Amino acid sequence: MKKKQLVGFVIFIVIILAIIGIKLVADKKSESNEVDLANLTNVYVATGGGKEDFLADKDVVKIMQDKYKLNVTYDGWSNGKLIVNELVREDGSKYNAMFCSDQRFYDYYKLWPNKEKGEADRYNVLDGGLTLNTPIVIYSWGEVVDGLISEGIVTEKEGTYYITDMDKLLQYILEGKKWSDIGLDMLYGSVNIASTDPVTSSPGATYYGLLLSIMCGGNVTAESMEENLPKLKEFYIKSGYMNNTPADLFEKYLKTGLGGAPMIVDYEKSIVEFAYENPDGFNQVKDDIRILYPTPTIWNSHCIATFDAEGNEFLKAFSDKDISQIAWDRYGFRTGIIGGNYDVSSLGISGIPQAITSTVSSLKMDMYNKLIDYLDN
Repeated sequence: MKKKQLVGFVIFIVIILAIIGIKLVADKKSESNEVDLANLTNVYVATGGGKEDFLADKDVVKIMQDKYKLNVTYDGWSNGKLIVNELVREDGSKYNAMFCSDQRFYDYYKLWPNKEKGEADRYNVLDGGLTLNTPIVIYSWGEVVDGLISEGIVTEKEGTYYITDMDKLLQYILEGKKWSDIGLDMLYGSVNIASTDPVTSSPGATYYGLLLSIMCGGNVTAESMEENLPKLKEFYIKSGYMNNTPADLFEKYLKTGLGGAPMIVDYEKSIVEFAYENPDGFNQVKDDIRILYPTPTIWNSHCIATFDAEGNEFLKAFSDKDISQIAWDRYGFRTGIIGGNYDVSSLGISGIPQAITSTVSSLKMDMYNKLIDYLDN
């Protein structure tokens, strides 16, 4: 074999051995990073919607596994079925916890089941409470907000826009006031706030619960409810076509802009999640969008109810500061004063306040049921 051939052969062998070595190191590293599920505690959670992406976040899953030794399976349930059906898995085994999408479902689950309505027996709730929180907000556009400011309906304070005269705004809608009446000649039709349907959508029901509280002066009783339900239904009828999911409505808001969706109801978390998942799209609209905070607003609170020791460990993990920070930075969930560090400036989203101070309490389930039945009939 000639010298050049020998040198080439040696180089070829060295390259092959290097590739094999790199692969062995990579495989070993991969094996070391694999989670030994046999050493983890399996936790099964019956879960309402609105937080799927957060719960599936790879960093949240990793913290659950590495720090808390939990392998969590989230089974999707509708919130209505969570509180009335038998809460068992497909194989008939018990859930360790429930993670519903609003406080009214959590409060209702802790009551005795109504057997006359066919409600199933419930697990004893050991621990739980509010875990992920986001307030109702109104998304709009610069021109609309300027018009509402001139009408004395919206006030800007420290970079945040607040609807400080909700009664006046609701009255404009009930009167059928035109956009052109408040100087917005570029918009056709009447002043309106698009929302999801309260009859079929939990977020829509939360919003209508807020409207009822405002109409009742913050004190919803059987009498004040009876008095204001007709006005609320008139508002419902004037609202026209409604989307069934917040995701569809928020997408319509972004895609059709000022002309197609001047004002919509959604959660604060939606803009944070959009900015995180679609930074290019957010950069295209960030200078035009406006976030309005009703005064008062209402919390949408996702609540955990635990049924055994494994469920308690799952609940404990949500006090973890790193999980709380991910919940806020990527998905817009506020987790409490001791949770994430809410540095709103780090989000790069104008108009989000450091704290939400003016709120009303969520209605009880029986009031929501009465409200929805009245609108539906």
